[in-house]
Amino acid sequence: MHRSKNTHLRLADRPADYERLDLSPLDVAEFEDGQRIGTQKGRYEWWYFDAHLDDGATVVVVFYTKPNVSPNGPLAPRITINLTLPDGRSFVKLLDTRPELFRASKSGCDVKIGTNHFVGDLKRFHITATIEEISVDIELTADVPAWRPKSGHLYFGTDRREKLFAWLPSVPHGLANVRYTIGPEEHRASGSGYHDHNWGDVPMQTLMHNWYWARGSVGPYTVIASYITATAAYGYETQIVYMLARDGKIIADDDANVSFEADRVAIDGKTGKPVADITRYTYHDADTRYVFSFEREKTILQAVLTDRAPLFKRIIARLIGFDGAYHRFTGQVTIERFERGVPMERFEDRAIWELMYFGKARPQRVSS
Repeated sequence: MHRSKNTHLRLADRPADYERLDLSPLDVAEFEDGQRIGTQKGRYEWWYFDAHLDDGATVVVVFYTKPNVSPNGPLAPRITINLTLPDGRSFVKLLDTRPELFRASKSGCDVKIGTNHFVGDLKRFHITATIEEISVDIELTADVPAWRPKSGHLYFGTDRREKLFAWLPSVPHGLANVRYTIGPEEHRASGSGYHDHNWGDVPMQTLMHNWYWARGSVGPYTVIASYITATAAYGYETQIVYMLARDGKIIADDDANVSFEADRVAIDGKTGKPVADITRYTYHDADTRYVFSFEREKTILQAVLTDRAPLFKRIIARLIGFDGAYHRFTGQVTIERFERGVPMERFEDRAIWELMYFGKARPQRVSS
């Protein structure tokens, strides 16, 4: 079992942490999905949505205060839309715009970038975005309550010099009704939706070497799982984040009871990073064991993170050895429930997950 013996990073859960952050250990408040951090040097924030639709399409929309790998600059609002269609077409759209076109509330999720809008109250959200010929209009209704791992604040370093990466799964699972248009072509579909919110105070690549993140909805279950590996400066220490809900109620979220495995790992031809075909999260508590397995069928996005940077920044990145890459996958998620080792349930469905790899490829630790 994975037990936290970390000395360089911690998922904040001390009474003093909750008091300082003005958070409840049990309930998520609406302000937590509002703007949580400023836009000065080093600070960044984004609001993320994805959906798998019943027509076979996948939609991902993200509103950023800044490009997520270069937060040391000033406010530089960005929106991305990734649309993958069942007929094989795929659209990766990016809009960078002027700082004066950004507005965000601190009391709840209400983010505007120009005419694009991401707004909601933890239960219902409305997201509209247009980039070039692609437009999306999304209604998301939560059926699993907002949740966070402990306080949602992951700190790297010592108490006096802690660096922050924060994460709030505002809608672990919900019903998404989506209208998406490609030029004059219009589609309407519904499916499984998800929204989360991240922020931090230093560039992520200085804290995290890589992470796997996944969400899945299968049978009566919803899972959110992540396996984070810190950089060498923080001893390559690891942190698992895990939430399991059944019939809309959270039934397991103690990361100390979870182990992670990666199988069939191979080097990706485009990015040069090790990518696992199968990632598996096993939750073991007393006589009950839940095994969630994600099996990659398709890579819907591969991005070398410096590709969109100006030439000067690409040269600097090469000189300092930064060659970060991002991968987004779709495939099959399977959940199995065992009682005293006896299989009791098994469900399968579609899922979406990602691998962010900031650091240099290093030999895989296949399990933990």
